[in-house]
Amino acid sequence: MTTEDQIQSRDSHANSQHAAQAGTSAKLSTVAAAATVPARAVSVVEAVQLASSASRVWAAIDDFSAWQSWHPAFARTQMLQGDGRAKGAVRVLVTQDGGQFTEELVDFDAAARCYQYRIIESPAPVADYVSTVQVSETAAGCTVTWSSRFNVKPGTPEADAKRLISTVYRAGLDNLASVTG
Repeated sequence: MTTEDQIQSRDSHANSQHAAQAGTSAKLSTVAAAATVPARAVSVVEAVQLASSASRVWAAIDDFSAWQSWHPAFARTQMLQGDGRAKGAVRVLVTQDGGQFTEELVDFDAAARCYQYRIIESPAPVADYVSTVQVSETAAGCTVTWSSRFNVKPGTPEADAKRLISTVYRAGLDNLASVTG
């Protein structure tokens, strides 16, 4: 092999290593870029002021297995695990139009009149959904706050997902006055 052939071979090998490194770097950059793309996490908070006492309102909504008794959008609940007042309970909540939401109670604090749940599976355009329902005493009665944080599924405008969740919250919260009146 001539000196010129050796130089070309070395240059060719160096170029091929450089190309491989560049390809790997490009792949890593793509993965890193994908990892740094911010999730479409959003939050929704709705509240209602009620003249009823906090204990009375809490008694109406504290059972995770009985939302159909106070929320007009829901027809029935089937408990898959546990009961409606204990962390780890899993339910299938069925809407009036037949939609099914599998949800888990991730925290329940009767003393604080608060619980938190997450959606495991649903037809809603949300992912990683975690929600909190809390009843707080006020001088005039109580405030019920329903809040959540979730990611919007691809293909769904953020405003549409927020509006859907907000509408569900409002329907339930607005109905509480008639249920606890």
